[in-house]
Amino acid sequence: MKGSLFLLILIGQCSFLVCHLYEYHFIEETKTWEEAQKYCRAHYTDLATVSNMTDMERLRDKSQSEAWIGLRNHPDAERTWHWSLPGVEFNESETGWFDHEPNNIRPPENCVRMDNHKWKDVPCTNENQEFICYDAKQPNEKFHLITDKMNWPQAQNYCREHHTDLASGLQQIEEFIQEETQSNKSLWIGLFSDTWKWSDESNFSFRNWDLESFEDEEVNKKCAMTMSDGKWSSDDCNNTKPFFCYDDKVILINESMTWMKALNYCRSNHRDLVSITNPHQQRWVQERAKKANTLFVWLGLRYTCAMDLWFWVNDNLVCYENWASERETDKCDWAAAMGKKGPNKWFKKPDSEVFDFICA
Repeated sequence: MKGSLFLLILIGQCSFLVCHLYEYHFIEETKTWEEAQKYCRAHYTDLATVSNMTDMERLRDKSQSEAWIGLRNHPDAERTWHWSLPGVEFNESETGWFDHEPNNIRPPENCVRMDNHKWKDVPCTNENQEFICYDAKQPNEKFHLITDKMNWPQAQNYCREHHTDLASGLQQIEEFIQEETQSNKSLWIGLFSDTWKWSDESNFSFRNWDLESFEDEEVNKKCAMTMSDGKWSSDDCNNTKPFFCYDDKVILINESMTWMKALNYCRSNHRDLVSITNPHQQRWVQERAKKANTLFVWLGLRYTCAMDLWFWVNDNLVCYENWASERETDKCDWAAAMGKKGPNKWFKKPDSEVFDFICA
């Protein structure tokens, strides 16, 4: 009861928490993309990685000029499938393809259309398609069938302006099919492929292309840049522009320790074990966790028997949770560890176990 009462007293403060695990820096000096990359790696962490619309607005607040970001095209690389909605990762074992799809039979077939509940890859420029928007802010009306016919980038832009994004992930698609009697129509869903890679090797799927630049196949335009309206375009990497760097506050320590030793290490060498207070921070931390040497990584979340609650060691409130389904009851001497593999849920572990860990 003590823990429940404590949470009821504090829960109203959760909505006011704003904390970023990385900072952006606008560098006015003009450089080529590779020169900018070297500068950012020498002075900060890397050229800017942009993971969602919030990040995009943070960049716009710093500058509205053309500027390099850390996204570069590798046209000889294998296409990688992504969901449009940030935080939804593509899983090859959870798909709805027609037999022999995707086949890229009319290249480039980089976008996905759902016909009678099955998926096929088609050119993104096909204009005669209706589509499904997802709205995270309306739990009772999450899906919207848009009957205006657009190409894929236009549909994505529409969904982001009026709702949240194109419907993304097998779970969302199946929910829509169950709810919508017209779901056997030909519809865009939020699945696309490309050969663009982030400089820091993270796997964030967020793209914010200008509509005219989405299918730009000019050979020399391999590096991404922001434009004055916040949208992205691409240019010859040898041209010179100002650029955005980012400075990461999340540090993966590839050294296995008990939870208490990990906590002491972080406090001696950085600030603290990392805390996660919203889904955006979860996505950022899990990118780091994927590079761990152990199956789990310690977080700064621990259980207290005295208060009968979980707490972050840096005093942040537990407003956001991402626990895996577990049968165990909460025990003394337990702490939270994030799974290295997707979907990167949190697991309750005895604090005497040894894992890699993440400092902030």
